[in-house]
Amino acid sequence: MIGISKLYCATVEPSDALRYSRDSGTLPSHLLQFSADKKPVVVWNMTRRCNLKCVHCYAQSEDLSYDNELNREQSLAMIDDLAAFGVPVILFSGGEPTVHPRLAEYAEYAVSKGMRAVISTNGTLITKEMAKVLKEIGLSYVGISLDGLEETHDKFRGINGSFKRALAAIRNCQEAGIKVGLRFTINKRNVSEIPGIFDLLEEMNVPRACFYHLVYSGRGSEIANEDLSHEETRGALDLIMERTKDLHDRNIPKEILTVDNHADGPYLYLKLLEENPERAADVLELLQMNEGNSSGRGFGCISWDGEVYPDQFWRDKSLGNVKDKPFSEVWTDESNEFLMKLKEKKKHVKNRCADCRWLDVCAGNFRARAESIAGDPWDTDPACFLTDDEIRKED
Repeated sequence: MIGISKLYCATVEPSDALRYSRDSGTLPSHLLQFSADKKPVVVWNMTRRCNLKCVHCYAQSEDLSYDNELNREQSLAMIDDLAAFGVPVILFSGGEPTVHPRLAEYAEYAVSKGMRAVISTNGTLITKEMAKVLKEIGLSYVGISLDGLEETHDKFRGINGSFKRALAAIRNCQEAGIKVGLRFTINKRNVSEIPGIFDLLEEMNVPRACFYHLVYSGRGSEIANEDLSHEETRGALDLIMERTKDLHDRNIPKEILTVDNHADGPYLYLKLLEENPERAADVLELLQMNEGNSSGRGFGCISWDGEVYPDQFWRDKSLGNVKDKPFSEVWTDESNEFLMKLKEKKKHVKNRCADCRWLDVCAGNFRARAESIAGDPWDTDPACFLTDDEIRKED
């Protein structure tokens, strides 16, 4: 996760994170990526069921009941363990979390245990009544997926009317007083609509947007050929930075982030090095605090059936199951060789990644994407768009 507004527009300084001793238990949400202890943010895919048919769905969800989801007793015990372990944020996802009958109960319970509860949703089921309930239970944030403007989004989501219902959900959350943001997965089908998404942020007074790079997992692996080329990725990132700065310069503050490609960090730094060397030095310090990809260390996933994964995209790399032992024990199991390698992945990456001067900033980027293309989780991430000159170690 790279904070474009934080880094490029200087809305966060290194001192902001240092003020909290970089402890995840005390850091505000917008500074969590700079924590030193890397207590994991946990995505809980609480259900596999979904009412849409998204072409990039890593969970390969369908609108049907699954019989292997965690029951109430198991779910509450898991939340107890996450809280005791010091997990700062639990992100309720799916499938579609709002189809789960106990979403509000579990989110409220997580909040009562001292965690921040957020949801990632397609938004189509968030009525005014549901938004009020989510506000009352103390939900911190609702991230609503929009993968383009109306025609593109509806095609991407597989159900007509999805776009209008998502916009209604944004309004319902705003009306209830819940912070809401947009989630946009960049690909060849929708990259031209990034300006429209920025316009929408301004028109609807939405304070936050996350632009996700495509990860080749689940149904997303079927559209890997629709990922942007390296040049197209650079162009998209330039546009996102340009539009973010425009909002900042017009005193319209928005939190803009890019997600799932940590090459964005060095790219932004190199751009600033030409434009504003003094700010670039602060940005490099913040990127070093961020430490790049944190799958298996500062970020984890629990699936609907209790399986624990390094992140939500790595569906074939189970680390254990919370039905058998607590997440806290799974996450710290030193006998799990793969998990231990992930926690120090910079020692194990190969080829281009191993020789990159940005390894301490990027941490080798997305290992799941490397495995999906090369068949080796330690090979080069194919989505790294930095040139050979940009990654070459200085003499």
